[in-house]
Amino acid sequence: MRTVVGIRRGQQQAKRAHQASSHSEAPTPTVWFASWRQLAGVLSDENRALLRLMQERQPRTVLELAELSGRAASNLSRTLRNLEGYGLVKLHRSPDTRAVRPEALATEFLVVLD
Repeated sequence: MRTVVGIRRGQQQAKRAHQASSHSEAPTPTVWFASWRQLAGVLSDENRALLRLMQERQPRTVLELAELSGRAASNLSRTLRNLEGYGLVKLHRSPDTRAVRPEALATEFLVVLD
């Protein structure tokens, strides 16, 4: 599950980059970050390990993932919501219970630079 990510720059720079990229064969990012710092925070070693753990073990609930990862459920829930905001995780909410099943949508990343 490879996802192409990039850093969104100012409008003028983005416009020039888009024009240049329309002539190249570079993959187009599907996930954008505002800065290197933001990219590094979201795709930290810890978060990438969490995504791989989710893919490999396929936990049925956030609590199960918390046990597998050794992380506190409250902190883990916050991290998962953040990752979901970038389209890297899908949180399946049960209509009958409060249970939430986390699913990793991306585990490998290609960072595109110009």
